[in-house]
Amino acid sequence: MGVKGLPTSSDIYLEANGRKLAVVQSYKATAKRSSKSVEAFGESEPVGALRGQTEYTIELTRLYATDDAISDGVDFFSISDFSLVIVKPDRRIVYTGCQWSDIVESGELGEMVAEKIVIIAGARVETSA
Repeated sequence: MGVKGLPTSSDIYLEANGRKLAVVQSYKATAKRSSKSVEAFGESEPVGALRGQTEYTIELTRLYATDDAISDGVDFFSISDFSLVIVKPDRRIVYTGCQWSDIVESGELGEMVAEKIVIIAGARVETSA
């Protein structure tokens, strides 16, 4: 019996209006929640915690614009309200309402590549494959 590892991504891409804008080599996603403790008068410790909003920050590495996006003149600095789609063998993860917060560019002549883009997503949806 072999050891089954975590399912790896088979496809990672940015999408807007149903069109694939760029393919992504790798990503690192972080979810943060702004929780708050509930204190009660006369108690020395909190009596509970309130769940706050969740913020999703995703760092994308090596983005390559698709031929369609290049021919339409789309550049990474102009995109907003887009989605990040991560397809895994057993599920599909979609981050929606995305806005970029940092872009680091580097590349070679004639290549439409962004080295790193950090995005903030409004929501995360996970579905079975």
